[in-house]
Amino acid sequence: MFRPFSLFVGLRYTRARRRNHFISFISLISMLGIMLGIVALIVVLSVMNGFHKEIQVRILGMASHATLSDPSGIRDWQELVDELSQHPQVIGAAPFVEIQSMLMNAGRTQAALLRGILPAEEDAVSNLRQDMVLGSVDSLVAGGFKIILGRELAAVLGVGVGDKVTVVTPQLNATPVGVMPRLKAFTVVGLFEVGMSDYDRGAGFMHMEDAARLLRLGDAAEGVRLKLTDMWEAPMIARELQYSLDGLYRVSDWTQVHRNFFAALRTEKRMMSIILFLIVAVAAFNIVSTLVMVVTDKRADIAVLRTLGASPGRIMAIFMVQGTAIGVFGTLLGMVGGVLLGWNVESIVAFIERLFDVHFLDPSIYYISVLPSDVRAADVIRIGLGAFLMSLVATLYPAWRAARTDPAEALRYE
Repeated sequence: MFRPFSLFVGLRYTRARRRNHFISFISLISMLGIMLGIVALIVVLSVMNGFHKEIQVRILGMASHATLSDPSGIRDWQELVDELSQHPQVIGAAPFVEIQSMLMNAGRTQAALLRGILPAEEDAVSNLRQDMVLGSVDSLVAGGFKIILGRELAAVLGVGVGDKVTVVTPQLNATPVGVMPRLKAFTVVGLFEVGMSDYDRGAGFMHMEDAARLLRLGDAAEGVRLKLTDMWEAPMIARELQYSLDGLYRVSDWTQVHRNFFAALRTEKRMMSIILFLIVAVAAFNIVSTLVMVVTDKRADIAVLRTLGASPGRIMAIFMVQGTAIGVFGTLLGMVGGVLLGWNVESIVAFIERLFDVHFLDPSIYYISVLPSDVRAADVIRIGLGAFLMSLVATLYPAWRAARTDPAEALRYE
């Protein structure tokens, strides 16, 4: 006889060959339910991963991986940049000066974070040059008092390239009429667009010497921005650099600056995973009803096997094998289907858009026109293991009931 015995009988029971095809139909529905639930879960998580990755790229295209700063100013910033650039995990370093300011034009005002940069150095730590839609970063020259604004910020102020905008800084000037904030007129020489409202509506760039002059820092920089080989190691590398340098510097990294935002994205993904996993759970627990019907239908077979010497443990294993087989096949089909659909969801959505002349993602709202997808092996494995374990748990009660079948009672009316 085929060994092991429980596996052989359990697999034969998975498909009703001569009668009770309804049970086979219910088994198929349970398998398809698990498969569709897993496909939906993998695809949705892959699309969410794609969106999160797109957002990270946009944010880190403007924000640095790590920052070392000193609000009182760093006079020897060139030496600091050279020293930091020697670190094997630092691939770019650039000085900066930041100003919390108000921008005014024709009665319109808007708060903005202005960053003073050196155009030649900025390319090493940000993608500002690639994000320019009008003008050039090279238009920022020392003493020219020129500024580059986010496209939305320029629209709010009602300015364009060549127009003047007044920068109001928190530094105060003593005048004959009293203490007044410092004001300086800048010429708009360019517009950029990142696709993130925080930057497009609330950020601007000027030459670092002009920013230092507004803050009265002289020839000092406020800090140094860093681009690292591995952004996920930014907290550790930043602390390592802080301890290795002479002097006291305030250290921050992108995980701290945008902590709340990325925490919200992780919470959203976690909650969506739980909600969609309930679909898989419902399909998995359909196995319970399937096996209960099988146990009822096979009471006589169970009684015969018991009289031939099969132990309750073997009887229980038979029906666990049957339920687990349904779960395994459904899980494997769902994982394969989910991965294939996740890899091709962008082209599928594009085909549907062309076929029905619709647009699921409006570029003017979402800043992207395609549906990003990032299939991650860890997500697929976790989903597959979770579905398999739920299928296994669903077999326990029906299999336990089968093992408790009394042979004499089951054969009384046969």
